[in-house]
Amino acid sequence: MDELSRVLLALSALRTPHVCDEYSLHALVAQALQETGISCRHEAPVAPGRRVDFLCGGVAVEVKRGRPSPVPLLRQLSAYAKSGSVEALVLVAERVPPLPATLCGKPLRTIGLSSLWGVAL
Repeated sequence: MDELSRVLLALSALRTPHVCDEYSLHALVAQALQETGISCRHEAPVAPGRRVDFLCGGVAVEVKRGRPSPVPLLRQLSAYAKSGSVEALVLVAERVPPLPATLCGKPLRTIGLSSLWGVAL
């Protein structure tokens, strides 16, 4: 199984409380990755002035609360995608806005926490 698939599998098991601050979400994501044996760096620099929430090998994981606004989010994720240390991107958010399947030629996958709760919010 490739690195992106392993990260997606680990994060798809997340079940977060409905009301959770971003720091708690970070802790839950870190725990899910660690429990499946995926090593990662938290707040990893990927470009000058750019730190991704988690870097698991070449997979950048960005965590957002609520439903992030697509335009600034795409700008942020594109900056990460341009980094030579990033091979794929994963957005973890309570509600995921429509996003392309690739950014800068790199796969972009999403984990919608509200859909993992089993309800549409």
